[in-house]
Amino acid sequence: MNLKLPIATCRLPARPMPNGECRTVPASCVIRRSSFARFAFTLIEVMIAIAIFSLVLGAIYSTWALIMRAARVGQEAAAQAQRQRIAIHTIEDGLTCIQSFQASMKYYAFVVDNGDPPLLSFTARVPAGFPRDGKFGDFNVRRLTFSVEADDNGGKDLVLRQNPILMDLSEDEQTSPLVLARNVQKFAVECWGTNVEDNAAEWVDEWDNTNAIPQLIRVTLVLGGNRNNDNFASGAPTLAITRVIAVPSLTLPAVAQGGGGGFGGGPGGGIQLVPPTKQNFIQKQ
Repeated sequence: MNLKLPIATCRLPARPMPNGECRTVPASCVIRRSSFARFAFTLIEVMIAIAIFSLVLGAIYSTWALIMRAARVGQEAAAQAQRQRIAIHTIEDGLTCIQSFQASMKYYAFVVDNGDPPLLSFTARVPAGFPRDGKFGDFNVRRLTFSVEADDNGGKDLVLRQNPILMDLSEDEQTSPLVLARNVQKFAVECWGTNVEDNAAEWVDEWDNTNAIPQLIRVTLVLGGNRNNDNFASGAPTLAITRVIAVPSLTLPAVAQGGGGGFGGGPGGGIQLVPPTKQNFIQKQ
């Protein structure tokens, strides 16, 4: 049981005496208060701490912004390269399956126009899995028209329109074509043919002989950055690709289409069709 005695009567035991006696001495009645030193930051120190903390936050934010910018530009560049490959692959699939019949040029004309806007149009028996194949069902012989048109954001898109050979272009296909690539800076088609002026074989940007198919076709596609995001458009690279496509088809002459005798180089003196190859192109150069 703790008893609180008056301070005046409180006595403390003293040290033992040599003779074994123990005496008590009165304790000090003075109450001493412990003194504690008080410390605090000055206003200048607080301001310096806030300034240093702000610098650290600014450095962290700048690093985070650079990382996000690099990631965004990388994703945009990868998506842009993928769109470019898809566009070139679609054009190549169409050109390697091209068909042309001299007696039916109304449906099989080969048109190249590098004006403004550029245009490439031909008829092909498209392979399975061609874009929008499910929309047209079994109508795999279609006219393909590649062109560059302005979009709502001020850029240019490479679009594809298709229609079966004996049908007109539908309203849905006319108003909502398939967009193959966006922000197209250049789309050019050149044909390996004969220059009329000097009668020499070379690349020409105009193909006047719509009743024939060129042996080789060179397609150039240049894509810029994404115009829909101004914050990252300047960092997106410009991608350019040029593809030389060997056309494995020739225009079927009207005499062969009409069932003329001796077709195929037989005794009747028919026409023998030899598809062009890249080796022929190299020898001509």
